[in-house]
Amino acid sequence: MDVDAARKFAATFVTDTTNPPTPRHRWLVWRGRFDLVEIADAITALICFAIVNSVLAADNAHYAHQPAGLVVLLAFITCAPLALRTRFPLYAWTGIALAIIVTSVVIRSSFSSGYLTVSVLIYGLCLYAVTVRCRPRITVAATAVTVAGAAVLDPGSTVAAVFLIAIPPLLGAVVRQRRSGERQLAEQELRHSGERALLEERQRIARELHDVVAHHMSVIAIQAEAAPYKTDDPPPELVESFGDIRASALAGLTELRRVLGVLRDGGRTTAPQPGLAVLDALLDSARSGGVSVSATRSGDPMTLPEGVDLSAYRIVQEALSNAMRHAPGSHVQVHVGYRPDGLALDVRNDAGQAGGDHADHAGGGHGIIGMRERAAMLGGSLDAGPTEDGGFLVTAVLPTTPEGQDHAVTSPDGQSTDGRSPDGRSPDRQGDAA
Repeated sequence: MDVDAARKFAATFVTDTTNPPTPRHRWLVWRGRFDLVEIADAITALICFAIVNSVLAADNAHYAHQPAGLVVLLAFITCAPLALRTRFPLYAWTGIALAIIVTSVVIRSSFSSGYLTVSVLIYGLCLYAVTVRCRPRITVAATAVTVAGAAVLDPGSTVAAVFLIAIPPLLGAVVRQRRSGERQLAEQELRHSGERALLEERQRIARELHDVVAHHMSVIAIQAEAAPYKTDDPPPELVESFGDIRASALAGLTELRRVLGVLRDGGRTTAPQPGLAVLDALLDSARSGGVSVSATRSGDPMTLPEGVDLSAYRIVQEALSNAMRHAPGSHVQVHVGYRPDGLALDVRNDAGQAGGDHADHAGGGHGIIGMRERAAMLGGSLDAGPTEDGGFLVTAVLPTTPEGQDHAVTSPDGQSTDGRSPDGRSPDRQGDAA
């Protein structure tokens, strides 16, 4: 058990310890490929290698009398970490620390020679890289190890080592903080750019809707109001029909203004969304469009979540719109069933006077896709298709409990209802345009 605890403790200092390198400025990258800082480190490492090898060879000839190959190896492991500090800062610091310890044991006079100056320079650069790139806990641990190592190897230099070794971490902390601020500023600028582009696109769509759709809806309302006056003694039924057309056009303009408000200000100042509480008004509007509608309810009515209430209203609205478009004069039966865990909707219409082109009813436009998206967004399901008697049936189940909405189900057509349509589009759409 103690061994496992030690391994977990060690893993916290090994796993995910180094941050990704910060991109260099353009003037520090030669021809877009070669990092000038790494090149400078490699050149400096070669110069230091020549110096250290010469110093250690002289000390070895007078004191240690070790093999020449071992002296060259000690010089190499002392200077090589400098060339690795940019890509592998933690490994470079560990390498130079071990190199200083090993060299002090093998050649005991190394700390009284020029070796100390070069090794401390390399050590400070590696410690600076650790401070800039590694997690703060690694920096604190490396600084503590440095002070402890200086106290063990040369007790008389502990105070000087503390002041000398404090310089690289302080510089690294300043650079790290500045880079962190620059990175946060760049992320905020990127996020603001995306929000600005989204706002501009929403405003462009709002302008198109206002300039095109609203204009045509206004023309329909004006022409419907003026049409009865173009003939002498128009039949009352004709006057009533044109009045219904005008009322529908004005209602469409009202809905359009609400949508434009959503596009322009994100819906912060919009009116309340419709729901099943105004279902009777929706049915009356469908009756004025030439269909016979009857509605039934079952179960105990409950207060529905706002999203479920709006989606249920829009699904019934789209189903009635399809019935008026594809089966004029038909009889439509709307059933709303309240369940303990959800809401069930059934909208059924017969073939109608014109027979109804149910092939187009089932597959044309985007109305049914929009209804499916609404149901899928709530974790429910929707099925739409022709019936055996030539009519058309839309059934939907919308969960009202958090458990039901947290788990998307599979729609009857086999598509995954994960909140997106089969073609990958977002469910944030009205779904009432066939």
